[in-house]
Amino acid sequence: MRSLPILAVPLLVLAACSHAQPAPPPAAAEVVAPPAPAPAPAPAPEPVATPVPPPDIAPVSVYFDFDSSDLSPATRNVLQAFFQQAQNQPDRDIRIEGNCDERGTREYNLALGQRRADAAKQYLVNLGLDGSRITTISYGKERPRAVGDNEEAWKENRRDDLVPVSSQAREVSQASR
Repeated sequence: MRSLPILAVPLLVLAACSHAQPAPPPAAAEVVAPPAPAPAPAPAPEPVATPVPPPDIAPVSVYFDFDSSDLSPATRNVLQAFFQQAQNQPDRDIRIEGNCDERGTREYNLALGQRRADAAKQYLVNLGLDGSRITTISYGKERPRAVGDNEEAWKENRRDDLVPVSSQAREVSQASR
């Protein structure tokens, strides 16, 4: 057998040793702690009673027969509902605007519109609404809602419009007189 040179032996040993090294130990498994429980929610604050304002008064219109200021049963029902809303808003005043269709003279229609507005006002006062909260005005045929020369348009224009206004508007109106 032939002998290896002396230098070759340490190389073999070294080569043999390089493969014989143990594998590095596996990385230590990280221990994951469970998440901390969420803090208990703070108790809900006591509800604070805030005053709820009453619903506002909705404007309405009531309608009349030709050449009439008489209140029909349907008109009285609408005025009754309006009265109930107005009772819940004592700081609001009411303006009743009387209107007529285009037939008749300007003067006649102004007078008829005023009678219609006054009839609605008197009905509301009889129900218990303070008359000082109600103002009336007649526009006669000057503010038609519907345009046309037929019964459908005329019927729409024979009306009172009930409009809520603030009390300050009445004070300003009275101060300017």
